[in-house]
Amino acid sequence: MEPVQPAEDLSLTQQSPAPEFGDPEDPGDEVLDGSDTVVLRLYSCTPEPGNPELDAGTSSPQGNSLKHSTTLTNRQRGNEVSALPATLDSLSIHQLAAQGELSQLKEHLRKGVCPYQCDNLINKPDERGFTPLIWASAFGEIETVRFLLEWGADPHILAKERESALSLASTGGYTDIVGLLLERDVDINIYDWNGGTPLLYAVRGNHVKCVEALLARGADLTTEADSGYTPMDLAVALGYRKVQQVIENHILKLFQSNLVPADPE
Repeated sequence: MEPVQPAEDLSLTQQSPAPEFGDPEDPGDEVLDGSDTVVLRLYSCTPEPGNPELDAGTSSPQGNSLKHSTTLTNRQRGNEVSALPATLDSLSIHQLAAQGELSQLKEHLRKGVCPYQCDNLINKPDERGFTPLIWASAFGEIETVRFLLEWGADPHILAKERESALSLASTGGYTDIVGLLLERDVDINIYDWNGGTPLLYAVRGNHVKCVEALLARGADLTTEADSGYTPMDLAVALGYRKVQQVIENHILKLFQSNLVPADPE
């Protein structure tokens, strides 16, 4: 499986924690194999009996993955910078956004006279079409996401394979970032060329609270992945019982609301 790579090598200084496929806010549920790769492909294969987890390393000609490195970010350590100034000066705006180097990112953008003159830079795509906002969303850098949105970053921009900031935040289970993006009226059911929607990716990652947030905002439960799985099918196939329960509760709530007659005028 070919990994998603930025125009520059983020691994030189990017120090992001390896994501677990279990919900980071609920580590007690079933998780996948602990790989440090977030897989964007929703597989069509059926898990073997007794091993419901799909292989995160399975090769797919259309699949892409987002690599995370294994140590703490600047934001998580509580430091202002995570590399020497000379190194930071050499990083692109995409690398700074992905690493959460907020002070350096601000300095980079403030070279313009005002935020409105930074439109081209703040929404600049790399070779795969990833903007700084997409990178920050993919790596869970919420303060960077908030800053970029305030400075006019466009959350509706799609990368070359229709990846969105929302789909990548959902893949990582970053519920707070998902909420920020949904406040900007992004397409909650955006379908990318890797075969999924934000809800399908949240289910695939076993991110319970992210699934709840997406359903509460009206995510479509009937959309199928390229594999033919609906979100419920995927949760069942992977054995994610808590995600199944969230979906079942949501369906029951919708059913009950349809049974209640409207108030007479």
